[in-house]
Amino acid sequence: MGFLDRILSAQQAEVFGDWRVLNDLSQLDQIVKDSHDKPVVLFKHSIRCGTSSMIKHQLESGWDFSADDLDFYYLDLINYRAISNEIADRFGIVHQSPQIIVLKNGKATYDTSHHMISVEGIHSAVD
Repeated sequence: MGFLDRILSAQQAEVFGDWRVLNDLSQLDQIVKDSHDKPVVLFKHSIRCGTSSMIKHQLESGWDFSADDLDFYYLDLINYRAISNEIADRFGIVHQSPQIIVLKNGKATYDTSHHMISVEGIHSAVD
């Protein structure tokens, strides 16, 4: 893990509580399994995109979920594009950035992107 990854991980943990960094393709199988116990939210973020940064900030500002509600994964899709591509292929979802994908019972049950991303939308998708 590089210096910037450690900073991002610390910031994410501080802001979202128990969110996890998705940075290894092998994590996807466990994420799918976990989605049978509680919803899993994947946030695909482009670290080079102003819109993506704005949406990330909006999520951080309004985040009111706990680790008991759902599992939340952050994907830096610039550095881990292969994982983003696998998510698109595996769940039949067109790649977007930024993008939120909700998994329940092993299936993508909700996805949205850009300015449609909101904490309220995630609540609707996981409740």
